[in-house]
Amino acid sequence: MEKVIIVRYCEIHLKGKNRGYFEQIFMNNLEKALSGIRHEIRRPSGRYVVENFDESRTDEIADRLRKVFGVHSLSIGTKVKADMEEIFREILRISPDSGSFKIQTNRADKHFPLDSMQINAALGGRLLENKPALHVDVREPDTVLHVDIRENGTALVFEGIIKGAGGMPVGTAGKGMLLLSGGIDSPVAGYMIAKRGMRLECVHFHSYPYTNMQAREKVEELARILSGYTGGLTLHVVSVTHIQEEIHKKCPEEMMITLLRRFMMRIAEKLCENTGAQCIVTGESLGQVASQTIEGMTSSNAVVNNVPVLRPLVGFDKTEIIERAREIGTYETSVLPYEDCCTVFLPKHPLIKPKLEKVEQAEAALDVNGLITEAFSSMETLTI
Repeated sequence: MEKVIIVRYCEIHLKGKNRGYFEQIFMNNLEKALSGIRHEIRRPSGRYVVENFDESRTDEIADRLRKVFGVHSLSIGTKVKADMEEIFREILRISPDSGSFKIQTNRADKHFPLDSMQINAALGGRLLENKPALHVDVREPDTVLHVDIRENGTALVFEGIIKGAGGMPVGTAGKGMLLLSGGIDSPVAGYMIAKRGMRLECVHFHSYPYTNMQAREKVEELARILSGYTGGLTLHVVSVTHIQEEIHKKCPEEMMITLLRRFMMRIAEKLCENTGAQCIVTGESLGQVASQTIEGMTSSNAVVNNVPVLRPLVGFDKTEIIERAREIGTYETSVLPYEDCCTVFLPKHPLIKPKLEKVEQAEAALDVNGLITEAFSSMETLTI
C-alpha cells in the first residue's frame, strides 16, 4: 500500500494529433512544480500519478500541483494490488461510518475478471455489511469512493477531488511581457493570461526616491506569488523617476498619466524585442480609472508598433477583479499601503479623453529616446 496523488488535466485531450506536445510540456511543468521534493511521476492513460514521495509532504505536494495550469483536478489516494480483497480493505479504511455513499469504478484493465458495475456492487455490498449506518445513494451521495483498476496490476483507491487551476500548460501559447504594478489588477491579469498557456516576463516601473523600497519589495512578493502558478518568472525593474520629473516640468499637468503610460508601453515593447516576448499584457479595465478610457488606451497603443497589447481584465469590474485576487492569493499583498510610480506627481484632474494629436504635441517637448535610454540603463533583472 502506497500513498499517491492522481492528477487529471483539462483541455489537452481536445488537441488531437498535437496532444503529445501539450502533454510533454504539462509533464515538464509538473516536474518543475515539485522541484526539490523526491518523487516519481507516471503517465497512465489520461492522467498522471505522483508516487514514491515522503508522505509527510503530501499536502505540500498537492498544494503545489493544484496551482499548475492545465490541472483540472487531483486526488490523494492509495495504490494497492489489483485484488478485490486489498481494494476492499482500503475502501473500508477510507469510508465514513455513516451517511450516504456510492462506489465509482474505472476499469482501464479490461482483463480484470469483474466489470465496473460488478466491482461497485461487490464492494458496496461488503461495505454495508461492515458499516450498517451507511446507505447507498447513487445520485447525490455524501461520499464518493473511487476505484481505478490500472493495466499494470495495481488499483488506485481514493475519496475526494481537489479542484486544480485549470487552463492550459504554461509554455504552450508563447510569451508575454506583463506590466506588473503593486496594485490589485495587474497580478490578476498575469494570472489569467498565464492560465491560457502563456509564459510571462514582468516589468515593474518605480520612482525611487519618491517611492520607497517597501513598494518594490511588495512587487517582488507579488511576482513570487504569481511564480507559484507559472513555474518561475523574470522580473525587470526600471526607474521612471527622471521621465516623470521631465513630464512634470515640461508638459501639461493633466497629461501626466497619459504621457507616462506611453513611455511604459515603449519600454515594454523594447523589452519584448530583447527577450522574445510576443505581446504586452496590462491590467487595464475599461473605464475603471481616468487613464483607462478607450481614448487613453488608444493613446497608449499608438506608440506600440510591433506587438499586440492584451488586456485580460478589460471587461471586468473592480469587484470581480478583487474576488479573483483573493482566490489566487495576491490581494493581501496588493493592498499593502505602499505607493507606486503612478501616484507620483498625480494631477488633480487627469485627462479622461485625451486627443492623440494634442498628446503628441505635448510629448514633443520631451527627449523621448534619451529618456528611454536612460531608463534602460537603470534596469535590474531578477529571477523569481
